[in-house]
Amino acid sequence: MPFRTSRHTDGSNLTKREVTTITTKKMNQQNILNRLGIARLSVMQEQVIASVASDKRNIVVLSPTGSGKTLAYLLSLLPMIDTRSDAVQLLVIVPGRELALQSERVLNDMKTGIRAMSLYGGRPTMDEHRVYKQLLPQVIFGTPGRLNDHFSKGNILSSTIRYVVIDEFDKCLQMGFRDEMQKLLGMLPHTQRNLLLSATDSEEIAAFMGDEKSLKLDFTDGVEPPAARTTEYRVMSPEKDKLDCLERLLRHLGEQSSIVFLNYRDSVERTFAFLKDKGFTVAMLHGGKEQRMREDALYRFSNGSANILVATDLASRGLDIDHVANVIHYHLPLDADSHTHRVGRTARWDAEGRIFYLLGPEESLPSFIRSEPATYELPEELPLPARPTMVTLYIGKGKKDKISKGDIVGFLCKTGGLAPTEIGRIDVKERYAYAAVAFAKHEQVLRKVTGAKIKGVKTIVELIHE
Repeated sequence: MPFRTSRHTDGSNLTKREVTTITTKKMNQQNILNRLGIARLSVMQEQVIASVASDKRNIVVLSPTGSGKTLAYLLSLLPMIDTRSDAVQLLVIVPGRELALQSERVLNDMKTGIRAMSLYGGRPTMDEHRVYKQLLPQVIFGTPGRLNDHFSKGNILSSTIRYVVIDEFDKCLQMGFRDEMQKLLGMLPHTQRNLLLSATDSEEIAAFMGDEKSLKLDFTDGVEPPAARTTEYRVMSPEKDKLDCLERLLRHLGEQSSIVFLNYRDSVERTFAFLKDKGFTVAMLHGGKEQRMREDALYRFSNGSANILVATDLASRGLDIDHVANVIHYHLPLDADSHTHRVGRTARWDAEGRIFYLLGPEESLPSFIRSEPATYELPEELPLPARPTMVTLYIGKGKKDKISKGDIVGFLCKTGGLAPTEIGRIDVKERYAYAAVAFAKHEQVLRKVTGAKIKGVKTIVELIHE
């Protein structure tokens, strides 16, 4: 079932109300960018926003991974949301829970007041439905299978959804979601605007856009890909087992933020245990971990409580962490697509990054890696890098308990004895929250808040660590 719309798609002007809403929102756009720490929009983002505002057709956006497509569609479509309504109006279809959570965080960090929720597998549908009824989100980020489950059961009314985005369309197809997406689109009879986002073009895109004429915005040539802002190196390991070589490289990189990619879950577990035993501050991510543990790991890495993430290719998609300085291929990628998306985790936006290939005595780079990386020489004596200055606390209350970031800051300062400068990033989820606090004070905080109340309710506060 291709995209379909319930309104004309001839590119005519928007209604007066839509234009007024968009104009008002554009006046606040710089405030949003300031909150996100972004100096200016890219050419791609500006053109997507302008096209959505002036053209009613369905839109295909082709742009390299890491170029900021999430912010582009949010800035384009959020102005269309009727904030007076409690109904779901924007549905974003994503290939996995990590991208759903990441996209939801971007929206929340924009501080528009629009309510959002992520829906994905790995937890009971009924629990999600209870949270949904309490929150009444206006935007939903979800995986195809879980969305179909909710719509089929009548948990969510599809008739109110006006705008649909398929993000990382190419990844959705690779993960076998074509039938699920077709079923889902067939249950959305009243959509008005549809956006399809992909890093690569394909014949499947035309099939999903249907017979209606759509607008294609192709930035695959006009936007500098992250790979153009990276420097590549090969690091030669004298032993087939490359753990000692990895340790030396990470010692040399010091406190920089690095993702170490491996191809197998057991290899991730082994490498994580080795690095932790050596004294590194490290987080671990693979598909065999429980959902809460995966979220804990990503949060520790993204807020700087752990400067090393050891992961399978699960971390190569949908993680929009802008400070990743290095990507390390402990295991070489299995194909060109895997390589592209691993590399895309660094050099986000206009930043630069470094790529390291660890090669054993009998290893060589695969043919799909067309560059000629320079050999990276490591010094003999390397100190263990200083541990991160922050740690992450888990707080067992969240949005459903009417807890805000301000409440948590007040709790940590008044009860925990922290200064505001000793508190880092705070994320409030539906049933719990994460807070980054100064490592030097975390034991003091835990002592003082044990048994204490936040907004009159006792809560669990504990240190997150692997």
